[in-house]
Amino acid sequence: MRALQSAATGMMAQELNVQVISNNIANLRTTGYKRQQAHFQDLLYQQYRRAGTQTSEQQNRVPAELALGSGVKTVATPRAMGQGNLTMTEKTYDVAIRGEGLFKIRMPDGRFAYSRDGSFDLDNTGQIVTRDGYVVEPGLIVPQNSTGVTISNTGQVQATLSGQTTPTIVGQIQLSRFINKTGLESIGDNLFIETAASGQAIDANPGTDGAGTLQQSYLEEANVNAVTEISALIAAQRAYEMNSKVVTAADQMLSSTSQMFRG
Repeated sequence: MRALQSAATGMMAQELNVQVISNNIANLRTTGYKRQQAHFQDLLYQQYRRAGTQTSEQQNRVPAELALGSGVKTVATPRAMGQGNLTMTEKTYDVAIRGEGLFKIRMPDGRFAYSRDGSFDLDNTGQIVTRDGYVVEPGLIVPQNSTGVTISNTGQVQATLSGQTTPTIVGQIQLSRFINKTGLESIGDNLFIETAASGQAIDANPGTDGAGTLQQSYLEEANVNAVTEISALIAAQRAYEMNSKVVTAADQMLSSTSQMFRG
């Protein structure tokens, strides 16, 4: 029976939907996390009577089709890349992005990854790195005799050296933008890599060419709304239950049919 297969696809789709929602809720406190959404499409239809088919010599035509669908499929789980709330941390090397752009991170294998997580620190050489020790481009080194470091809204890093009152410019943090940022591929650890769908990175100083500005001693929270996710979870659960009811109903109908044959 076609209803069994259609309902089964619906149950599988809602199971995946619940998995996506659960991952969003799990990352409710993950810095810079961008929530995912499951998108669905209906499957192929079997046409029994096409709309517009001629039904008589007087060219009468069928006003509506007679077709049966075969269920649903999941086509994408894109990320909503909207801005998350900024939270003060009072840590010198924590940096949040207000607006468009991602930090450019140099991976150990030489590739570049991109992130909204600005929880940075210094390694043993004074270089600004991520929590995993990956270098934040363009590889800025803070002098060891620095008594204070400031990062401006436009990404300029200045260090006040011991015995001096005038800050020294250490370097410039840049941001990377993408034509299609939802086309970025997530590789975990709050990192994305570019793909053919995202297009190539467009590097710019913060506050220029459409890039956002920076906020020192702040971090961006996940853009996950707990109430929205719980509501979506309840809706997905109810949709799963309704599809399971269809399976039960189809099974009862088949059982009745088989009993008729036995009778």
